[in-house]
Amino acid sequence: MSVAGVASMGRMALVDALKALGSQFIVLHHLAFYGPMTDWTKVLLPELVDWLSRDARMAVQVFLVVGGFLAARSLAPRGVLLTPQPLMLLRKRYLRTAAPYLVALLLSLLCTEFARYWMAHDSLPERAELGQFLAHALLLHSLLGVDSISAGVWYVAIDFQLFALLLGLLWLARALGGRLALSATLLLLGVILSLYGFNLDPDWDIWAIYFLGSYGLGALTYWATQPRHGLKGLGWLLLFTLLVLGALAVEFRERIALALMVALLLGAAQQGQWLQRWPQGRVWAYFGQISYSVFLLNFPVALVVNALFTRFAPAEPWVQTVGVLLAWAACNLAGAAFYHLVEQPLGRWGSTARLPVDTSVTSRSGL
Repeated sequence: MSVAGVASMGRMALVDALKALGSQFIVLHHLAFYGPMTDWTKVLLPELVDWLSRDARMAVQVFLVVGGFLAARSLAPRGVLLTPQPLMLLRKRYLRTAAPYLVALLLSLLCTEFARYWMAHDSLPERAELGQFLAHALLLHSLLGVDSISAGVWYVAIDFQLFALLLGLLWLARALGGRLALSATLLLLGVILSLYGFNLDPDWDIWAIYFLGSYGLGALTYWATQPRHGLKGLGWLLLFTLLVLGALAVEFRERIALALMVALLLGAAQQGQWLQRWPQGRVWAYFGQISYSVFLLNFPVALVVNALFTRFAPAEPWVQTVGVLLAWAACNLAGAAFYHLVEQPLGRWGSTARLPVDTSVTSRSGL
């Protein structure tokens, strides 16, 4: 049984719905934050635009918790790392994540230059240099202080860091004896360090440890609320909840409160065995599937639509607001096309290698 096989064990309707909603809020956040069209929309809907530009970015917490939940499911469904070759798994993760990301960066460069021809606005990135692109390709742009080529690409680097950090903790737990209780303890210590320390200082927001509270909460929730744990799992989930509430008492952070709510929702769904069944609908499933592509493409597509409406459309609130809605639709259409033409084919290429799995670990438990 391969790690890829574990990762593909059926789709989860609730996870698809959360990813679908999260991606749409990120698109709307970028539309509200970047480009001149929403300056006109703000005349009509000032409170909505302010909320989208300021608070809708908290949807990132949905992806953090879901990311941890899915990583635990694929790497160590019973809390013990399945493969004895973590570096090969990290390489595979990079290929699957970075291949469509690099294509999206190239498209972003082209779209930015097209938009620059019709529009002058401070949301347009400066022309990228080779070193800047290479830093993005290696997912080191935030750590090196390099200006972003596209909005939101910091998250791709953070997601890879978090995956590597969780993989490292699981490898250490495996080396020390390989039991779920040990994996959960090591990760829980990291979550506590994050929530009660690093996450309180925004200077750490280029490092995985800043976000480990949310990501780790997703992984811990996956392990604790599997139906086979019964009431014992609910007890662990209560402990995690109390730890997060304690961190919020130290300093209230809406983003952490949202992460807790997402984790509790996933935990209740898994414990109640409706994670795969609710909400039903092909729309949720499809938009969940294309969410990464929509995330990658939304900024450059929005820039192009902004440029076209700036150059050719009247500078009137209603007209420019129609432009915002068209940009929202264009981001989703472009994301869907990118998913089928780029992400899916490259994903199959990145999944060809099958990693050896120690099947004996699947019987170990102990949470």
